[in-house]
Amino acid sequence: MEKEKKKPVIDVREIIASLWKKKWLFVKVWCIVLVLSALWIFPQPRYYTAEVSLAPETAGTEVGGGLAGIAAQFGFNLGGSGNDAFYPVLYPELFSSPAFLVSLWDIQVETLDGETKCDYYTYLKNQKKNPYTVPFKAVKRWVRSLFVTKKQTGTGVGASAFQLSEDDYGLMMTMQEKIICKNDKKTDVTTIVVEAQDPLVCALMADSVRSRLQKFLIDYRTSKARLDLAYYQALSDSAFTEYQISMKLYNEYCDTHKNIIQQSSQSQKDVLASDLEMKKTTYQAYQAQVQAMRSKVQEKTPAFTTLKSATVPVKPDGPKRVIFILAMLFLSTIVTGVCVCKKMLPAEI
Repeated sequence: MEKEKKKPVIDVREIIASLWKKKWLFVKVWCIVLVLSALWIFPQPRYYTAEVSLAPETAGTEVGGGLAGIAAQFGFNLGGSGNDAFYPVLYPELFSSPAFLVSLWDIQVETLDGETKCDYYTYLKNQKKNPYTVPFKAVKRWVRSLFVTKKQTGTGVGASAFQLSEDDYGLMMTMQEKIICKNDKKTDVTTIVVEAQDPLVCALMADSVRSRLQKFLIDYRTSKARLDLAYYQALSDSAFTEYQISMKLYNEYCDTHKNIIQQSSQSQKDVLASDLEMKKTTYQAYQAQVQAMRSKVQEKTPAFTTLKSATVPVKPDGPKRVIFILAMLFLSTIVTGVCVCKKMLPAEI
């Protein structure tokens, strides 16, 4: 019977003693990591976040009635409602739409110190950057210029989302990281989070984005009713014009044939009166349709309950400088300790 091989044994006390002997090495590593981490993280621009929460009204009859409410308690959403094809679960998809993001460029913003007043597009173009990243970005642009014959410059506010320039596309991708929409599937509460380097800008943008979202949803929900309203309004205007023409002809005929008692004259008067009455009836019918369509537009207009309004943040949300430095020190301690103890571990491990 072969002798059993002895399992390698790790002497914890010996490892601790070896680490203690290398304490000055750890001190040197900590000093270097502390300086490098501070040099990297402190020039990073601070950013603030503002948050808005709203509960939109769903159109139509809720699918499943009370069943949908019970399912929501278990984290299930039975989908949209009635004929509505754009329900709260799809709101975050709207925020990845180039057309919606580009439409936000013309929002006017102002910094807390009052020094900058411009549109959101200009504000994003002039964001503060970490000076240490400037050389790397310059090298990146130079390398890309070797393969790109002509760079497309940004066109700014009013640009077409169908064909964006290279600069505008990069700016739009940055917006997707700074403007985020989240939806709670259980409660259908929609939360909009906006990040900016200025506290007033992020609060203004959060409130403006909420307003743009509401306007988009109102336009979407009432689009069919507004088209019907415009159609019947055009018919009503046309009928009113014809009614006025018929009334003018009738009045002129009556004024010019006051003392004439001929049957032909009376017959012509009856024809004009009948035509006038018909035009009046048609106009009144179209007017009733116009009023009905206006009521339908109002009925289709969704209501929104703002659960949390935008406020100017007092403290920045990042970067977490102390946490970053502590994390780098902890990571450097682990790496240094592994390197020191690696020579002490048995080869079989």
